[in-house]
Amino acid sequence: MDITTLITDIQQRITQRDGWFTDELSREFSSEVGRRLSEQLGAAERKPTLRLSQMGPRCPKALWNSIHHPELAEKLPPWAEIKYSFGHILEALAITLAKAAGHHVTGEQDALEVDGVVGHRDCIIDGHIVDVKSASSFSFQKFKDGSIRENDSFGYLDQLDGYLCGSLSDPLVTDHQFAYLLAIDKQLGHMCLYKHEFREQHIRERIRYYKEIVARDTPPKCECGTKAIGKSGNIGLDTKAQYSLFKHSCFDGIERPKLRTFLYASGPEYLVNVARTPEVPEVDYLGKLVYN
Repeated sequence: MDITTLITDIQQRITQRDGWFTDELSREFSSEVGRRLSEQLGAAERKPTLRLSQMGPRCPKALWNSIHHPELAEKLPPWAEIKYSFGHILEALAITLAKAAGHHVTGEQDALEVDGVVGHRDCIIDGHIVDVKSASSFSFQKFKDGSIRENDSFGYLDQLDGYLCGSLSDPLVTDHQFAYLLAIDKQLGHMCLYKHEFREQHIRERIRYYKEIVARDTPPKCECGTKAIGKSGNIGLDTKAQYSLFKHSCFDGIERPKLRTFLYASGPEYLVNVARTPEVPEVDYLGKLVYN
């Protein structure tokens, strides 16, 4: 089948009530959900290493710490773990629906290697590498309008480059020039397919650079991004840096000031410079209230 009809075919299939969701599909879906949640919530991961799924733009110091001092990573709060589990379920559902819609799905979770860095692709659909992503309605728009091409903060396209590069000799893959992101709006259920052109030189250079960083004996300087918070002169981490599990170890008070965390109604802000103390609760690194 033609991958460009994937979304339409899924939408047509899911509205039918003709017994298409078979016992076999149910078992495959359940097994995949179980595998993904087991990886997320199960035993601690083996020794940290570079992965093809983590080749997006990263702060060099955070990258170095993630390999050499994984114990410095923040622990995700329970609600974040639950939120990420929703994503795993939706991504497994999307692949199940692709099969049910009659598209040829192969190569699920196959191991790949590029210049010594290992990864596991989601799947191949109709001969094309496909990686499935769930997103909020706001973030989904980037996949739909193509602006992720210029605004790929979390490295989804770098991840696709890695999977394409690792599949160059794979006979299951018939298209070695383009890969796809299958995006799902986890709030509204919309889906879209984003087509990405392979950048081999880019991903090989990124891998070379990251391998050089983690081979160092000491951590490089922090390059976490910052932004102005309001008009008071307060400076906080930008959105991408806020998601880093190593932000507090980047701002350790040695090279950069320690972070101060303030709980705004819209969510926490991590301030690196406090010109005026916000009139909202402040918590420490462990989430305990700070009293001045």
